[in-house]
Amino acid sequence: MFENSVEAIKKAQSGDKYEMERMIRDNNGLIWSIVKRFNGRGYDLEDLYQIGCMGFIKSIKRFDTNYDVKLSTYAVPYMIGEIKRYIRDDGPIKVSRSIKELGMKIRELQKESINKKGKELTIEELEKELKISKEDIGLALEANNTVESIDGKFYTDNKDGNSINLIERISSDKNEEECITNKLAIKQLIEGLEDRDKEIIFLRFYKDKTQSQVAKILGITQVQVSRLERKILENMKMKLIS
Repeated sequence: MFENSVEAIKKAQSGDKYEMERMIRDNNGLIWSIVKRFNGRGYDLEDLYQIGCMGFIKSIKRFDTNYDVKLSTYAVPYMIGEIKRYIRDDGPIKVSRSIKELGMKIRELQKESINKKGKELTIEELEKELKISKEDIGLALEANNTVESIDGKFYTDNKDGNSINLIERISSDKNEEECITNKLAIKQLIEGLEDRDKEIIFLRFYKDKTQSQVAKILGITQVQVSRLERKILENMKMKLIS
Protein backbone atom coordinates (compact mmCIF):
# COMPACT_ATOMS: atom_id res chain seq x y z
CA MET A 1 0.00 0.00 0.00
CA PHE A 2 1.32 3.46 -0.91
CA GLU A 3 2.78 5.49 1.95
CA ASN A 4 1.72 9.14 1.99
CA SER A 5 4.37 11.53 3.27
CA VAL A 6 3.53 14.23 5.79
CA GLU A 7 5.00 16.82 3.44
CA ALA A 8 2.73 15.75 0.58
CA ILE A 9 -0.34 15.78 2.84
CA LYS A 10 0.44 19.29 4.10
CA LYS A 11 0.92 20.57 0.55
CA ALA A 12 -2.43 19.13 -0.50
CA GLN A 13 -4.10 20.61 2.58
CA SER A 14 -2.67 24.04 1.73
CA GLY A 15 -4.35 24.01 -1.66
CA ASP A 16 -1.65 22.51 -3.88
CA LYS A 17 -3.82 21.05 -6.68
CA TYR A 18 -0.94 19.17 -8.28
CA GLU A 19 -0.12 17.43 -5.01
CA MET A 20 -3.80 16.58 -4.43
CA GLU A 21 -4.08 15.04 -7.91
CA ARG A 22 -0.85 13.12 -7.40
CA MET A 23 -2.07 11.71 -4.10
CA ILE A 24 -5.29 10.57 -5.74
CA ARG A 25 -3.31 8.80 -8.47
CA ASP A 26 -0.89 7.23 -5.99
CA ASN A 27 -3.77 5.95 -3.84
CA ASN A 28 -5.80 4.73 -6.80
CA GLY A 29 -5.52 1.11 -5.66
CA LEU A 30 -6.82 1.91 -2.18
CA ILE A 31 -9.79 3.87 -3.56
CA TRP A 32 -10.72 1.07 -5.96
CA SER A 33 -10.45 -1.52 -3.19
CA ILE A 34 -13.19 0.37 -1.32
CA VAL A 35 -15.30 0.91 -4.43
CA LYS A 36 -15.29 -2.79 -5.31
CA ARG A 37 -16.89 -3.59 -1.96
CA PHE A 38 -20.08 -2.08 -3.43
CA ASN A 39 -19.96 -3.99 -6.71
CA GLY A 40 -23.23 -5.64 -7.74
CA ARG A 41 -25.55 -3.05 -6.21
CA GLY A 42 -26.70 -1.60 -9.53
CA TYR A 43 -24.37 1.40 -9.55
CA ASP A 44 -21.71 2.22 -12.11
CA LEU A 45 -18.32 1.55 -10.54
CA GLU A 46 -16.79 4.60 -12.22
CA ASP A 47 -19.42 6.78 -10.52
CA LEU A 48 -18.66 5.13 -7.19
CA TYR A 49 -14.95 5.68 -7.81
CA GLN A 50 -15.58 9.40 -8.23
CA ILE A 51 -17.54 9.47 -4.97
CA GLY A 52 -14.74 7.51 -3.30
CA CYS A 53 -12.30 10.17 -4.50
CA MET A 54 -14.46 12.83 -2.88
CA GLY A 55 -14.25 10.92 0.41
CA PHE A 56 -10.49 10.57 0.01
CA ILE A 57 -10.11 14.32 -0.59
CA LYS A 58 -12.19 15.06 2.52
CA SER A 59 -9.98 12.77 4.57
CA ILE A 60 -6.86 14.60 3.39
CA LYS A 61 -8.31 17.99 4.27
CA ARG A 62 -9.32 16.82 7.77
CA PHE A 63 -6.29 14.68 8.53
CA ASP A 64 -4.15 15.74 11.48
CA THR A 65 -0.51 14.97 10.67
CA ASN A 66 0.24 14.89 14.40
CA TYR A 67 -1.80 11.71 14.79
CA ASP A 68 0.07 8.41 14.98
CA VAL A 69 -2.06 6.91 12.22
CA LYS A 70 -1.61 6.39 8.48
CA LEU A 71 -3.67 8.49 6.07
CA SER A 72 -4.76 5.31 4.29
CA THR A 73 -6.28 3.99 7.52
CA TYR A 74 -7.91 7.34 8.28
CA ALA A 75 -9.31 7.69 4.74
CA VAL A 76 -11.14 4.35 4.56
CA PRO A 77 -14.19 5.29 6.71
CA TYR A 78 -14.50 8.61 4.85
CA MET A 79 -14.65 6.86 1.49
CA ILE A 80 -17.08 4.21 2.72
CA GLY A 81 -19.24 6.90 4.29
CA GLU A 82 -19.38 8.98 1.08
CA ILE A 83 -20.32 5.98 -1.05
CA LYS A 84 -22.99 4.81 1.40
CA ARG A 85 -24.43 8.33 1.51
CA TYR A 86 -24.48 8.44 -2.29
CA ILE A 87 -26.33 5.13 -2.49
CA ARG A 88 -28.74 6.11 0.29
CA ASP A 89 -29.63 9.37 -1.45
CA ASP A 90 -30.09 7.64 -4.85
CA GLY A 91 -27.22 9.40 -6.58
CA PRO A 92 -25.76 12.89 -7.06
CA ILE A 93 -29.08 14.57 -7.70
CA LYS A 94 -31.01 14.37 -4.45
CA VAL A 95 -34.76 13.93 -4.77
CA SER A 96 -37.12 15.07 -2.05
CA ARG A 97 -39.65 12.70 -0.48
CA SER A 98 -42.53 14.78 -1.89
CA ILE A 99 -41.22 14.42 -5.45
CA LYS A 100 -40.77 10.66 -4.98
CA GLU A 101 -44.32 10.37 -3.65
CA LEU A 102 -45.59 12.42 -6.58
CA GLY A 103 -43.78 10.07 -8.96
CA MET A 104 -45.51 7.09 -7.36
CA LYS A 105 -48.89 8.82 -7.67
CA ILE A 106 -48.27 9.57 -11.35
CA ARG A 107 -47.35 5.94 -12.02
CA GLU A 108 -50.58 4.81 -10.36
CA LEU A 109 -52.59 7.21 -12.51
CA GLN A 110 -50.82 6.01 -15.64
CA LYS A 111 -51.44 2.37 -14.75
CA GLU A 112 -55.13 3.13 -14.17
CA SER A 113 -55.36 5.01 -17.47
CA ILE A 114 -53.73 2.17 -19.38
CA ASN A 115 -56.12 -0.35 -17.83
CA LYS A 116 -59.20 1.77 -18.64
CA LYS A 117 -58.25 3.54 -21.88
CA GLY A 118 -55.31 1.54 -23.19
CA LYS A 119 -52.97 4.55 -23.17
CA GLU A 120 -51.02 6.78 -20.79
CA LEU A 121 -52.12 10.25 -19.77
CA THR A 122 -50.38 13.19 -21.45
CA ILE A 123 -48.43 15.80 -19.51
CA GLU A 124 -51.33 18.20 -20.00
CA GLU A 125 -53.84 15.66 -18.65
CA LEU A 126 -51.65 14.98 -15.63
CA GLU A 127 -51.31 18.71 -15.04
CA LYS A 128 -55.08 19.09 -15.03
CA GLU A 129 -55.67 16.00 -12.87
CA LEU A 130 -53.02 16.77 -10.24
CA LYS A 131 -53.24 20.58 -10.41
CA ILE A 132 -49.47 20.98 -10.42
CA SER A 133 -46.98 22.42 -12.91
CA LYS A 134 -45.57 20.58 -15.91
CA GLU A 135 -42.09 21.16 -14.49
CA ASP A 136 -42.93 19.30 -11.26
CA ILE A 137 -44.53 16.50 -13.26
CA GLY A 138 -41.44 16.18 -15.45
CA LEU A 139 -39.13 16.12 -12.45
CA ALA A 140 -41.25 13.47 -10.73
CA LEU A 141 -41.32 11.30 -13.86
CA GLU A 142 -37.53 11.32 -14.07
CA ALA A 143 -36.73 11.31 -10.35
CA ASN A 144 -36.47 7.56 -9.80
CA ASN A 145 -34.67 6.73 -13.03
CA THR A 146 -31.02 5.69 -12.95
CA VAL A 147 -28.57 8.56 -13.34
CA GLU A 148 -25.82 7.95 -15.89
CA SER A 149 -22.17 8.88 -15.55
CA ILE A 150 -20.88 12.24 -16.77
CA ASP A 151 -18.72 10.13 -19.10
CA GLY A 152 -21.78 8.38 -20.54
CA LYS A 153 -22.44 8.88 -24.24
CA PHE A 154 -25.49 10.66 -25.59
CA TYR A 155 -26.60 11.94 -28.99
CA THR A 156 -26.98 15.62 -29.76
CA ASP A 157 -29.74 17.20 -31.83
CA ASN A 158 -27.27 17.60 -34.68
CA LYS A 159 -27.91 15.74 -37.90
CA ASP A 160 -24.59 13.93 -37.80
CA GLY A 161 -25.64 12.18 -34.56
CA ASN A 162 -22.09 12.07 -33.23
CA SER A 163 -21.93 10.56 -29.76
CA ILE A 164 -20.40 12.88 -27.15
CA ASN A 165 -20.62 13.34 -23.38
CA LEU A 166 -21.13 16.17 -20.93
CA ILE A 167 -17.49 16.54 -19.96
CA GLU A 168 -16.61 16.99 -23.66
CA ARG A 169 -19.24 19.70 -24.05
CA ILE A 170 -17.77 21.93 -21.35
CA SER A 171 -14.10 20.91 -21.46
CA SER A 172 -11.46 23.49 -22.34
CA ASP A 173 -8.18 22.96 -24.17
CA LYS A 174 -6.71 21.49 -20.99
CA ASN A 175 -8.06 17.99 -21.75
CA GLU A 176 -10.01 17.75 -18.49
CA GLU A 177 -11.51 14.35 -19.25
CA GLU A 178 -8.21 12.77 -18.30
CA CYS A 179 -8.26 14.36 -14.86
CA ILE A 180 -10.43 12.96 -12.08
CA THR A 181 -10.47 16.25 -10.20
CA ASN A 182 -12.24 17.94 -13.10
CA LYS A 183 -14.89 15.21 -13.10
CA LEU A 184 -15.49 15.97 -9.45
CA ALA A 185 -15.56 19.69 -10.22
CA ILE A 186 -18.29 19.16 -12.82
CA LYS A 187 -20.41 17.27 -10.30
CA GLN A 188 -20.00 20.15 -7.86
CA LEU A 189 -20.95 22.66 -10.58
CA ILE A 190 -24.13 20.70 -11.31
CA GLU A 191 -25.05 20.59 -7.63
CA GLY A 192 -24.71 24.40 -7.50
CA LEU A 193 -27.13 25.05 -10.36
CA GLU A 194 -30.63 26.47 -9.95
CA ASP A 195 -33.35 23.81 -9.96
CA ARG A 196 -34.50 24.47 -13.54
CA ASP A 197 -30.94 24.60 -14.91
CA LYS A 198 -30.08 21.39 -13.04
CA GLU A 199 -33.14 19.69 -14.52
CA ILE A 200 -32.20 20.76 -18.05
CA ILE A 201 -28.71 19.30 -17.64
CA PHE A 202 -30.16 16.18 -16.00
CA LEU A 203 -32.65 15.55 -18.81
CA ARG A 204 -30.31 16.41 -21.69
CA PHE A 205 -27.02 14.89 -20.60
CA TYR A 206 -28.01 12.14 -18.17
CA LYS A 207 -31.35 10.96 -19.58
CA ASP A 208 -30.55 11.41 -23.28
CA LYS A 209 -33.57 13.64 -23.96
CA THR A 210 -33.70 15.84 -27.06
CA GLN A 211 -34.24 19.56 -26.68
CA SER A 212 -37.77 19.12 -28.01
CA GLN A 213 -38.54 16.47 -25.38
CA VAL A 214 -37.12 18.67 -22.63
CA ALA A 215 -39.20 21.59 -23.88
CA LYS A 216 -42.36 19.48 -23.65
CA ILE A 217 -41.54 18.33 -20.12
CA LEU A 218 -40.82 21.86 -18.90
CA GLY A 219 -43.63 23.52 -20.82
CA ILE A 220 -41.38 25.89 -22.78
CA THR A 221 -40.20 26.09 -26.40
CA GLN A 222 -37.33 24.18 -27.96
CA VAL A 223 -35.67 27.52 -28.78
CA GLN A 224 -35.78 28.48 -25.08
CA VAL A 225 -34.25 25.13 -24.10
CA SER A 226 -31.48 25.61 -26.65
CA ARG A 227 -30.74 29.12 -25.40
CA LEU A 228 -30.79 28.07 -21.74
CA GLU A 229 -28.64 25.01 -22.36
CA ARG A 230 -26.01 27.06 -24.18
CA LYS A 231 -25.95 29.64 -21.39
CA ILE A 232 -25.69 26.99 -18.65
CA LEU A 233 -22.82 25.18 -20.38
CA GLU A 234 -20.93 28.42 -21.01
CA ASN A 235 -21.28 29.42 -17.36
CA MET A 236 -20.13 25.98 -16.21
CA LYS A 237 -17.16 26.10 -18.55
CA MET A 238 -16.12 29.53 -17.32
CA LYS A 239 -16.25 28.36 -13.69
CA LEU A 240 -14.36 25.18 -14.54
CA ILE A 241 -11.43 26.94 -16.22
CA SER A 242 -11.32 29.97 -13.92
